[in-house]
Amino acid sequence: MQKKLLIVTVTLMVFIGFGYWGFDQLGGNNPVVIELVNQKPENLLGNTFVGIPQDVRLAKIFEETLTQKSLKTGTFLHTIYEIEPAGKLDTMKVFVGINQLLPEEGFELKTFEEDRYLLAIITGSSWVMPGPKTIKAELENYAAENNLILTGIFIDKIIREDEVHVIAPIQ
Repeated sequence: MQKKLLIVTVTLMVFIGFGYWGFDQLGGNNPVVIELVNQKPENLLGNTFVGIPQDVRLAKIFEETLTQKSLKTGTFLHTIYEIEPAGKLDTMKVFVGINQLLPEEGFELKTFEEDRYLLAIITGSSWVMPGPKTIKAELENYAAENNLILTGIFIDKIIREDEVHVIAPIQ
């Protein structure tokens, strides 16, 4: 009986060790870097979607935005979730756009009046990246510790599949 317990314990420890190693290799232990940036957030050009996550209009907005991104060098996909869905059938409100200075027909132009923002840099596989609520909490904690007041807007800037920036304008 003790031999079986030892074998099970060793096997379990090997699996846990391998799991932790895999988590670490995917970037699960990468720190979230937060810095204060003394400039206005970039203007964004895109469209707002209101509806449920499975709506084909949402996919169309993403496709149109990615097409614009491919036509304009140096742009990145941005999203601003004003209302995040709790489930598949809950209503969401999201702005999907790219960084661009000038307005264009058929797209909304979002500008920001704030002169500073917090920038959170998240790296690692999307499988192990911290969720939006975790990043929002870290930005809010950083702001509180440094006597900064956030506007409540959180802009996700997708740099690459393994790097996301979150921009939080400061009042």
